[in-house]
Parts: sequence; C-alpha cells; structure tokens
Amino acid sequence: MTRGTIVFSKFGRDKGKAMVVLEGDGEILKLADGKRRTIEKPKKKKLKHIQPTNFQIQMQPECGRALQDADIRKQIKNFLSKTAPTGGR
Repeated sequence: MTRGTIVFSKFGRDKGKAMVVLEGDGEILKLADGKRRTIEKPKKKKLKHIQPTNFQIQMQPECGRALQDADIRKQIKNFLSKTAPTGGR
C-alpha cells in the first residue's frame, strides 16, 4: 500500500472511518486520521481490515514544513466532501 493513500476501516470500533496510510510493512499498516489517531500514535491495522481508495494526499505540505495532523484532517475532509452523495433527486 502506498504512503498517503486514503483508506476506510472495514472492522473494529473505527469501522467506516477514513484514514491515511503512514507506513506499510507487508501485512501491517500504520494509519492516522489526525484526530483520534495522530501521526505520533498511529493505528496499526492488518491489510485485510481496510478498504483502499484511489485517492492519495500530499505527504509534503507546500510550505516545506513537516506533515501535521491538521493537514491530514483537512485533506480527509476534502476527500469526503468530494465523494459524498449529492442528495438530489
């Protein structure tokens, strides 16, 4: 799994939540959502317990500073607003 990919959790108490892949070691991924699971304390999850998307976030902010939890939250929110159903008839 590529670093920066947005994935959805399929199982556990975080089921259905969007997260970003920070690292991947074969079967185990380290995920962060910027709120409950931060960059400093990522969630370890097995590959079979996530649903990947085709969307990737920028892992290097444009201003050259290190990636922060606020950057992850903002990009996940942007992704979810683009993929949400419009609710029209």
